[in-house]
Amino acid sequence: MGENLALTLPLRAVCDTNVVVSALVFGGRLSWLRGGWASGRLVPVVCRETTEELLRVLAYPKFRLSPSVRTDLLQDLLPFAEIHALPAPAAPDTAGPLLAELRDSSDVVFLRLALAAGVPLVSDDGDITSLRPGALPVRILRLTELRDGLGLA
Repeated sequence: MGENLALTLPLRAVCDTNVVVSALVFGGRLSWLRGGWASGRLVPVVCRETTEELLRVLAYPKFRLSPSVRTDLLQDLLPFAEIHALPAPAAPDTAGPLLAELRDSSDVVFLRLALAAGVPLVSDDGDITSLRPGALPVRILRLTELRDGLGLA
């Protein structure tokens, strides 16, 4: 991480739930991210499972989002997203050490999707970004790396 990025635009990438929720619900510091997918510079890659996880998180009581607001938020993302089917793992240990190093099992679906789609995973989740370099067969982009690589502010 920290390398100088040369990203091909539009960039297809999986964004973990924390990244998407922060951009959709809180905006502010991540308004550039919504602008990135709205402008076509970034194409979020989603699957049924990651969308279900997003819906589950948006329904947390702490956010106090009505069903209609949650629907509106999804409409700010999904029209710009590429839907990719997530294949079932061939065996429980298919990803081997990759999954064994993850503390939070809910992160697995995002890594599997990024691997299946052949795209980077955008995350500032410490459980993912703290993995030893080379431990993951997918590229992990921190938000600052993505913003700088896309030339967004």
